[in-house]
Amino acid sequence: MGKRILVLVGDGMADRFEPDRGETPLQAADVPNMDELARRGSTGLMDPIRPGVRPGSDTAHLALLGYDPFKVYPGRGPLEALGAGVEVRPGDVAFRCNFATVRREDGDLIVEDRRAGRISEKEGTPELARAVNEEVDLPVEFEFREAVGHRAVLVLRGDGLSADVTDADPKRPGRPVKEVKPTSDDPAAERTAEIVNEFIRRAHEVLENHPINEERRKRGLPPANAILPRGAGRLRRVEGFEERHGMSGAVVAGASLIKGIGRMLDMTVPEDEGITGRKDTDLRRKAELALRCLEEHEFVLVNFNAVDEMGHDGDFRGKVEMLERMDRELVGRILDEVDPSEVVVCLTADHSTPVTVGDHTADPVPVAIWTDDARRDDVERFDEVSVARGCLGRFPGLRLMDVLKDLADRLEKFGA
Repeated sequence: MGKRILVLVGDGMADRFEPDRGETPLQAADVPNMDELARRGSTGLMDPIRPGVRPGSDTAHLALLGYDPFKVYPGRGPLEALGAGVEVRPGDVAFRCNFATVRREDGDLIVEDRRAGRISEKEGTPELARAVNEEVDLPVEFEFREAVGHRAVLVLRGDGLSADVTDADPKRPGRPVKEVKPTSDDPAAERTAEIVNEFIRRAHEVLENHPINEERRKRGLPPANAILPRGAGRLRRVEGFEERHGMSGAVVAGASLIKGIGRMLDMTVPEDEGITGRKDTDLRRKAELALRCLEEHEFVLVNFNAVDEMGHDGDFRGKVEMLERMDRELVGRILDEVDPSEVVVCLTADHSTPVTVGDHTADPVPVAIWTDDARRDDVERFDEVSVARGCLGRFPGLRLMDVLKDLADRLEKFGA
């Protein structure tokens, strides 16, 4: 019986040099517990997928869990849907969506805010989703549901559907909502594109004058008067985590995407209202839940998504604050409670989200691994530059599970 494994993921934690400040947010942050974890163990750099590949949070987490995303990735839509608690059946086509703010101009819907002011469930997205489900009529069965914050999911169900369609999201404000088009010659793809375009039009009609949006306008807030579907995909059969690794696994996260990955892999995904996937999440509660899961499972992955949110917003100070919260409320609690003779602790990121870019990049991320008999190098700080001197060197994220299983004495020997 080997040791248990705990992986702490600061979503989008890694960054680039900020010219005006002369450092990265991780270098600027006061993170004594992360630094202590680096001092106690082995450190290095990791390419979440491989050098030169800009990872999504979904593809990166699959790699960190030991799955080649080039072989098993079903598209973001099915993962978001699973994470939001929507059933995804064989043949269903699922999309991730944003509630967005648009204005009508010359017959087009022009996107003013892709996230509708980062509207949340507390501000009425469940009611908006309910109105869409009740009032929009399509030639196929569908389910639309709010997810975390401004996010939502759309699942189409019926015959003659295809995931071979483009996105509606223009990705930048000031641009029109894109017409969804087929990406293959399959007639089902053309039909699906027509259905999604019809959904966008009808959803806008329902949401434009919804009482929640009227109230938001009165308060000077952007209305959530449009839906932007993207990331179409179909769920595929994937080997479960325990089947692949011989360990029972759990995922502790607020973001529906990360929860969906756990559910796709048949891992335990506990629900807790205090864990939101945003910067208002209860990190102390998340730490308690992670430690409880570690008592019942041999592997636990914990995701903190708010760091990534600050990177996307280009908010250097905000990212520093989220890193410091993660250090105090999550990493510090773990260091206080975990016995390194029984547990392997890994601290890392799923990708870089530089504040100077506002999106994911292919830059490698720092990693620190601590257990009682892990090699100790001379690295004393946990940041993107310091760990480059570490004894782990630089390795691909797809090999992280092998490294952790070896330190946990759970790896089969290759050869005699």
